[in-house]
Formats: sequence, structure tokens, C-alpha cells
Amino acid sequence: MLVVENLVVRYGPITAVRGVSIEVGAGETVALLGPNGAGKTSIVSAVIGLVPSTGRVSFDGRDVSNLSPEERVRAAMTVVPEGRRVFANLTVAENLRLGGFVRRRERDQDGERDRYLAMFPVLRERLDQLAGTLSGGEQQMLAIARAMMSKPRLLILDEPSLGLAPRIVARIFEHIVELKKSGITIVLVEQNMMQALAVADRAYVLSTGTIRHAGPAAELRADPRLADLAIGGH
Repeated sequence: MLVVENLVVRYGPITAVRGVSIEVGAGETVALLGPNGAGKTSIVSAVIGLVPSTGRVSFDGRDVSNLSPEERVRAAMTVVPEGRRVFANLTVAENLRLGGFVRRRERDQDGERDRYLAMFPVLRERLDQLAGTLSGGEQQMLAIARAMMSKPRLLILDEPSLGLAPRIVARIFEHIVELKKSGITIVLVEQNMMQALAVADRAYVLSTGTIRHAGPAAELRADPRLADLAIGGH
């Protein structure tokens, strides 16, 4: 479904991503792993069209490299950004409505909303509450539900465990498993390698903007080199 070929991302003189190529099949959950500064978020930003890059990004057999972020969302790609980035001064209900904006002509927005309120029942209790007053875990749930309102076929989750207590992280990953079972294709970007590998089918492990290892998640979990990579080794 997603093919990234020879992706390069530069910020002035700094090369953040160095010729990375990845593939994600329909219905797969593929983890993109590595320590802080490995280039994970730069890859996500390039795939969704938020930063300039060279190389090729194809989605469902179509070259989307020159499409705007909005056009990529309309093509059924979406991202839950690092740090959640909910609209703090809008209510939970308004955040969800904005998530479905690209599908505004469709009549099933209420049905979609109900589906994700059932998945995240705490959001139903908070519909009229400002998103900025939610806890970190509740904001992460809202960010995921908001992304799903666009009815994506590819969901990119950028560091969903970042800054959350272990108990909340466990709940978020339970929801990721629910989404996986629904058949959606997921790219899971994480520093928390073992947690991500527990739910992924395959994984790519990055360091300094380059893929160091790739393979089935079960094999990578048993790879002793992962401990070094988790703290920025090679």
C-alpha cells in the first residue's frame, strides 16, 4: 500500500534522512523504530507532505510525492502527530468534527463518530469539554479518534506513547491492537521498541537517518543489537 523509495530529507546543511526505503503492505502494522533523533518523524513528515524531500512516495500504486498534505489525506492517508496536537481551545466534539472535514459531504459522519466514541468511551463523557483540559492520555485518544474520522486506509501513529504513564501507554496500545484487528494499515513510529514490536508484524530500525535493521517483529524482538540501537548505537 505504501512504498517509500530512496527518501532524503534535509534541513539546511543537515541531512536527517539518508536514502531510506520502506514498504508497507495492505492490512499490515509496520513499526518504524529508533532513538530520538533517528529520523523517524522526518520520514513521517515527508510521507504526509509536510516537509520537502527527494525520492518517491507511492500510495496504493499512485505516486503522491507532489501532492499537498490535504490531497494525501483525501487519498486516505492520515497521521496522528507526535505530541498529539489537539485543538486545545475547541471541544472534543469540535475536534472530531474537524477530523471528518475532508469527508464532510458524506452522511455517515455521525456513525463514524459513534464508532470511535464507543472505542474511547471517556471521550463521550467529555464531548463538550475543551480538548486542552484533557489529560495526556485522553488527548492521545482524541487525536487517534480525530484522525480516524477522515476514514483513512493508512494510519500513521507518531510516538503515541510519548510522555504518557506506563498504565496509559498500555491502554493506548490496546486500542492500537483494536484498530489493527479492524484491518486498517498502520505505520507505528516509536522509541518504545519492545512495546511496538509486540503489536507490529514487521519493523524497520533506524539510527542517524539510516535503516540499520529490518525484518519480522518477532525476530527483531529477539535481536540483542536492539538494546544498543535503543540508546543510539549502531
